[in-house]
Amino acid sequence: MTDLQYHVDGELVPADSATVSVRDRGFMYGDAVFETLRAYGGDVFCWEGHAERLAGSAEAISLEHGLSDADLKRRVDETLAANGLDDAYVKLSITRGVQPGKLTPEQEVDPTVVVQVKPLPRGGVEGAPIWDGPATLQTVRTRRIPDEALPARAKTHNYLNGILARLELRVSDADEAVMLDGDGNLTEGATSNLFFVDGGALCTPSLDGPVLPGITRAEVLDIARSEGVSIREGAFTPEDLRGAAEAFVTNTTWEVRPVETVDGIDVGGGPLTTLVQRLYDERVEAHYAADGDTDAP
Repeated sequence: MTDLQYHVDGELVPADSATVSVRDRGFMYGDAVFETLRAYGGDVFCWEGHAERLAGSAEAISLEHGLSDADLKRRVDETLAANGLDDAYVKLSITRGVQPGKLTPEQEVDPTVVVQVKPLPRGGVEGAPIWDGPATLQTVRTRRIPDEALPARAKTHNYLNGILARLELRVSDADEAVMLDGDGNLTEGATSNLFFVDGGALCTPSLDGPVLPGITRAEVLDIARSEGVSIREGAFTPEDLRGAAEAFVTNTTWEVRPVETVDGIDVGGGPLTTLVQRLYDERVEAHYAADGDTDAP
């Protein structure tokens, strides 16, 4: 699709001319929070969870933007409607806005709000994944920033930690970087949460460490609980992941993506991964049905 429109500070504008000031703190310092959303059938999936996390990110960096969840959702809905998109990627950003060019932010905030969209294939039972195949993972030297330096729950525009991790993949051509904490334990991928199966239990790094509380992660854990699957959230090593019976990664756009290899070692999918994928697709399909658009393209 060409001629997309973005929502910038309350106005729909052509994507090619959508701009923010070079003095905007989001541009100058990464002083901004954002959410990556996915729309199915013209409506955002798990909006409440995303809105709650966005509010938590803002709180973590003391960004009092004064915008209601209803206002933000309206801007997202207007952007989807203006572009005629039923199934889409959506990025919602809130910056601290334009302020005097100094590091210490002013107390009063006039936030910059931007909504970007692009089409994605239909999800759900009738859909197809946006990825070409199972993921290949590579453990990288770049360590996850500790919570004491930058809280993992704050999803900010400062993504250099993940960028540096992904740059290391140029040598291996892996799909995703596996990041460790300062003690050498698993945290997450550059843009994903990690899951693996050990002894029939579904294992994932605990949010006690520097791990983003992923929205898809929460859905997967809810699915596992509803199916009576044993769950272990804790501290795990790269060896635990490499030796897993099966593994997968999650994020909003990938949804549930099986893992083929970790550091060149075959892991592969399995029955629990397949079950989680199927039940997650059914939840997306139920979202379509709730919006009365089960035949969305």
